[in-house]
Amino acid sequence: MGGRALLQRLLHALLVALGASTVVFFIARLGGDPAILMAEPTARPEEIEALRRSMGLHDPLYIQYARFLGRAGQGDLGRSLWQQQPAVGLVLERTPATLELTAAALLLSAAIALPVGVVSAVWRGGRVDRLSMTAALFFQCIPGFWFGMILIFFFAVRLHWLPTSGGGSLAHLILPAVTLAAYSTGRLARLTRSGMLEVLKEDYIRTARGKGVAEPTVVVRHGLRNALVPILTLVGLEFGALMGGAVIVETVFGWPGLGRLTIQAIQNRDFPLVQASVLFVAAVVVVVNLAVDILYTTLDPRIRYD
Repeated sequence: MGGRALLQRLLHALLVALGASTVVFFIARLGGDPAILMAEPTARPEEIEALRRSMGLHDPLYIQYARFLGRAGQGDLGRSLWQQQPAVGLVLERTPATLELTAAALLLSAAIALPVGVVSAVWRGGRVDRLSMTAALFFQCIPGFWFGMILIFFFAVRLHWLPTSGGGSLAHLILPAVTLAAYSTGRLARLTRSGMLEVLKEDYIRTARGKGVAEPTVVVRHGLRNALVPILTLVGLEFGALMGGAVIVETVFGWPGLGRLTIQAIQNRDFPLVQASVLFVAAVVVVVNLAVDILYTTLDPRIRYD
């Protein structure tokens, strides 16, 4: 990727981050007045107004937004109204747990979906193909929170193999990662199968087979590699979807990550913390998709960005 193309994508990344922060700034304020929530039940109107002024919520929205952008440009996303700590610090404290869960779910999804998709394409129409695609469709249809509770019931409550909630160990990671990976696994397996079916029809595949190249080499080296570009695109998109889906999974399993923190911030109408959480997730997703764009040229040298 050339310097100009990279600069353009960095500019697009900044615009996406700005758009995400703008949307969440105004939507977060639709939930009500946090001063009323934080004030004592017996507080008088003048006391609530004083609390509102102390939090900077008495100004018009456009002034609050301009103040937010000015501080964000300096790396200051405000203080949490709920915990009275810098919002950036709270987000960074919870981020490693969410990235760990997201990365584990993505690796698990790819490790299962890619072989399943390849095998289904090679034995198209067979029993393995029908069974695996039915399972893929099933995992795309079931709600994540319901699947997570089923896993908790069987593996934690009935069998006592794994803990029901919490974090800090591999045992705590297994059930949330499986739950989070379920939908992506089905989607990625179906896309891999579709891509492989298209590639296996190409002339160079028939040529390789005609030259006597071993079938595993034809499928993996010539087939899968050329089918990886759309698959890699989906993997980049799935990373963002998994980080968003982690909000529900972390709540179900009590995982101490950014998603659970965001839910708590929304419940407490903690505007600065909600804004910091969403802005950070948007930044991570943008960086991952930028890395995917760069990897395109490695997988397929014919791809060039002008």
